[in-house]
Amino acid sequence: MKLKELRQKKWFKVISNKYILMLIIFGTWMFFLDSNNWFIHHELNSEIDDLNKNKLYYLNEISKDEKTLERLEDSVGLERFAREEYYMKRENEDIYIIEYEDSLKQRK
Repeated sequence: MKLKELRQKKWFKVISNKYILMLIIFGTWMFFLDSNNWFIHHELNSEIDDLNKNKLYYLNEISKDEKTLERLEDSVGLERFAREEYYMKRENEDIYIIEYEDSLKQRK
């Protein structure tokens, strides 16, 4: 195929247009080579999503802790919490911890 025939093709005329050529070069530069390219934006967006998930998790944990603090306001709730979580006891009292085989972690 000769150069003259190649220049007559429609796709060659479109690609050889200086504005289209500059647009292709500019698009390639911005998409792949620039410091704010698409890959960095994608990575930052996924990091934002992860941080939003962490934020929701910690907000839920804060609300759980606030409910626990409300229960601990009275002495009955505080005593119950201390007995269940820290195995505290009154004087002259024995505590027996019963663990079932189902609740124990299986060692391999």
